[in-house]
Amino acid sequence: MQPTVIAPSILSADFAKLGAEVDAVLAAGADWVHFDVMDNHYVPNLTIGPMVCEALRRHGVGAPIDVHLMVEPVDRIVPDFAKAGASLISFHPEASRHVHRTIQLIKSHGCQAGLVLNPATPVEVLDYVLEELDLVLLMSVNPGFGGQAFIPSALPKLRRVREMIDRSGRAIRLEIDGGVKADNIGEIAAAGADTFVAGSAIFGAPDYAEVIGRMRAAVDAVR
Repeated sequence: MQPTVIAPSILSADFAKLGAEVDAVLAAGADWVHFDVMDNHYVPNLTIGPMVCEALRRHGVGAPIDVHLMVEPVDRIVPDFAKAGASLISFHPEASRHVHRTIQLIKSHGCQAGLVLNPATPVEVLDYVLEELDLVLLMSVNPGFGGQAFIPSALPKLRRVREMIDRSGRAIRLEIDGGVKADNIGEIAAAGADTFVAGSAIFGAPDYAEVIGRMRAAVDAVR
């Protein structure tokens, strides 16, 4: 299992002062910046594009930027995010006609590649591409909006994917996104996740360092 990563989702940040928000959350102990890209097509919401990613890099953000593409079709936008400074780009298999080709496209632009499984997406989609991936992201809510409640069926699914990753012998991260909070992150970590996306649980807290510290302590307690 990989070292713990806490990746706050800027979807829940104050966009009027986004650079300062990202600076603050990284200073408070976050590891990555999670970037939710929605197109009002694959999901019923519209968020941010590569110009915002590029602006954060120009602002001086040096932490890994973890881009989660909830867009369809996906291939057109991959090069733009790579050029804008993305470190890792994840996409949904339903949004690509050729999943393996999209993974190779991401890597050809110098980024790590991840595949995202929605709550109802079967884990078997990983059978022929797991060896090519750097990260698997399991959604524990249906994608589209922040602030949703964690779907409990994500836990047995996490355990299944953790077994698949362990059998592969590769250093593939297992990320979880949706309803992650300080009071359930321990149970999620025990099921096999090592990378944790949290939006409102962090950006909605008065003290970013305090909540990130509690999250990290809860993970450490079960690892």
